[in-house]
Amino acid sequence: MRKILVGVVLMLAVVLVILSFTELESMAEVLHHSNWYFLFAALLLEMLWLYNMAITMRLLYRLVGLEEKSRHLFLVVSAANFVNVVAPSAGIGGMAVFLDAAKKRNHSPGKVTVVGVLFVLLDYLAFLCVLALGLAVLVRRHNLNAGELTASIIMLAIALTFSFLFYLGYRSAEALGKALAWMGRLVNRVLRTFIRRDYLDVTRAYSYASEMTDGYAALRDKRREFILPFLYSLNNKALLICVLTLTFLAFGTPYSIGTIVGGFSIGYLFVIVSPTPAGIGFVEGALTVALNSLRVQWESATLITLGYRAVTFWFPLGVGAMAFRVLQKQPAHQSLEKTK
Repeated sequence: MRKILVGVVLMLAVVLVILSFTELESMAEVLHHSNWYFLFAALLLEMLWLYNMAITMRLLYRLVGLEEKSRHLFLVVSAANFVNVVAPSAGIGGMAVFLDAAKKRNHSPGKVTVVGVLFVLLDYLAFLCVLALGLAVLVRRHNLNAGELTASIIMLAIALTFSFLFYLGYRSAEALGKALAWMGRLVNRVLRTFIRRDYLDVTRAYSYASEMTDGYAALRDKRREFILPFLYSLNNKALLICVLTLTFLAFGTPYSIGTIVGGFSIGYLFVIVSPTPAGIGFVEGALTVALNSLRVQWESATLITLGYRAVTFWFPLGVGAMAFRVLQKQPAHQSLEKTK
């Protein structure tokens, strides 16, 4: 069964590449006319971004009493990103990669699930800090429009929902189970019109919440320990901003700090709120328009957007595909979980 699932994921990856072949050809042509020194530096920073996420995960593992090597988590983070793109499922596919790796390492699935939720929550909170700066730039330059404001409100709503669910789980597994069951019934009610059946197993919500109990218990009285992982989450955004800056340099386009922060904020915002995996199709348009509104010429904005997406989307997708294959071949071994 595992081999079938791996084959399906890899087949979906091939389909994604085929469907995006025209876009990839355009990117290849764009990158051919860029300054390769800056582009190579951007690729190195993107690798550092993946490794920085692995370190963030390692710190969160320690918070729940687990020990894991950054090198292994680099593979897991990269593979989870790959699966989330080629098999979009609201993050469930990526979480499945973490749980599969946890099973091989004999880690508690409940603790690993809590780590995954906490990682997403800190990532959203870190981005909201950057988004606030980006929106301030747009307001100052009179470039904030209804679409960007609506997307920002959706982003805030998502972050608040995650925060609320995390708080519920921290206070009571039963309360979290009830909340997840209510959300599951709501999703089923909406989708039943289209698929004529329940999409989610609502009864699973209670057992899912119960499994996370040991993870939440390990976080008791550790509020100060959240500071360092949050700083690493902020650093994730700082690295991506540096990648965008190097992309400007690669095409010899003048820029200001406000242009970089404003453009990055809008581009990353649509990665999160767009209905397509990793914002395919939406980010390219939104980022180009945003840069153009920030006084970057349309041609330059288009080149920068394609170059930036090549580095921040297609490159890590390739790394993730290789990491996914490596993880499937790794044998199981004993856990490094702390003994207390």
